[in-house]
Amino acid sequence: MLKIFEVCGFRGFEDNFILDLTQRKNYEFNDEAVSNGVIKTSIIYGKNGTGKSNLTHAIFDLVSQLSEAAKLASFFSKNYLNAKNSKGVASFKYHFKFGEDEVIYSYDKKSARKIVMESLDINGVNYVKIDRRVSNVAKIEIPGTENLNNDFTEAEDSVSVISYINNNTIFPEGRVTSAFRKFTAYVKGMLFFRSLLEGNSYIGVEATGKKICEDILEHNNIEEFENFLNANGVECKLKEINGQNGKDIAFDFDGITIPFYEIASTGTKSLGLFFFWMQRMEQISLICIDEFDAFYHHELSEALVRILKESPAQVILTTHNTSVMSNDILRPDCYFVMDHRNVKALPYLTDKEIRVAHNLEKIYKAGGFKKKEEKS
Repeated sequence: MLKIFEVCGFRGFEDNFILDLTQRKNYEFNDEAVSNGVIKTSIIYGKNGTGKSNLTHAIFDLVSQLSEAAKLASFFSKNYLNAKNSKGVASFKYHFKFGEDEVIYSYDKKSARKIVMESLDINGVNYVKIDRRVSNVAKIEIPGTENLNNDFTEAEDSVSVISYINNNTIFPEGRVTSAFRKFTAYVKGMLFFRSLLEGNSYIGVEATGKKICEDILEHNNIEEFENFLNANGVECKLKEINGQNGKDIAFDFDGITIPFYEIASTGTKSLGLFFFWMQRMEQISLICIDEFDAFYHHELSEALVRILKESPAQVILTTHNTSVMSNDILRPDCYFVMDHRNVKALPYLTDKEIRVAHNLEKIYKAGGFKKKEEKS
C-alpha cells in the first residue's frame, strides 16, 4: 500500500508537500480502516483552493508514467510545473509497504511526459537509478536484469526505466523481485475517478471504454445494480431494454419504461458511476475519488464510505462534507485536514487526546483542529 507520498514543484506545490499515511495511533475501534501499519481508508478535507484535486492528480502522475494502458488526461498536461518552480522539474516520491517489504520510487519530470530522473529502492537498497542530466546510462541491478541494455541514449525521454525493466525481464523468485512485482502490480491497479458537472473522468484501471449501462448488462449485474440503488435511497425497478444504440437499462414504472440516463438525477447517475467501478474492485489496489460525494445526501455519503472501507482496496477520498467526519465510520487518524502548506491527520492537529465518544465534526467546526505545529 501507499505509505507516504511527497511532491514538489508540481502545480500548486511550490515546496515539498507530504501526505503521510503511516499509522501511529492505536485506536481500538474501526481498526479495519488500517492495514499493516498503513491507513487503508482516508478522507481529506480542505477549503476550496487548498489543492485537494492537485494532490490526487499528483499521486496519479505515477500511473501516467508507468502504466501503458493509462491515457494521459488533458488536465495533466496543462500548467504541469508550479509557476514559481526555479528547478525546472517536478519531483515525486512514493513510499510503499508490501508485507514486510518497503519500496521507494522517486522521479523528476520536466513535463507530463519528459522524465529526467528515476530511482528505485527496495528495503533500503538502491537497485535502479538514472539521471539524464548527468548520463543516459542507468544503474539496473534487480535480479534477472543482467542482460538488459542500460544505455538510454537512443530512448525517448518519455520512456521509464522501470517500465522498460518490467516489460523485458523474466524475474527469478526472490524477495527483491517479489517486492518489485508487487510494486508494479499496485500501480497497474490504481484508479482515480470523479463525477462533476463538467463530466466524468478517470485515470488508471482500464474500463474498455464501455458505457455504464452497457457494462452493467455485460456483467449480468442489473439486479445487483437495482438492489444497490434501492439500498442507497433510490427506490426503483430496473429493466433491460433495446435502446437506439443497443442494449440499455431503463426505469420500469409498472410496464412503462424510460431509459436510465434520460431521467436519472445527477446523484443517481453518480451512483451508477460508483457501481460501474465497484464491479472492478478485485482489480483495484488504490481507489481515489475526488469530491466523492459532490451530489450525495450525507446519509448516502456515509453509506458509500462504509462500502469502500470494507473493500480490499486502499482508499483516498476528498470532500467538504463534515458529516462523515465521525468515529462511528472511521477513526481520527483516517481524517486529514489540508491547507496550502501541509496535510495532517486530526490527532496531530490538537493537543488533546481524541476518544471514541468525541464528536469530531463538532470539534472541527469549532476550530479545534487548528494546531500549527506538531508536538515533538
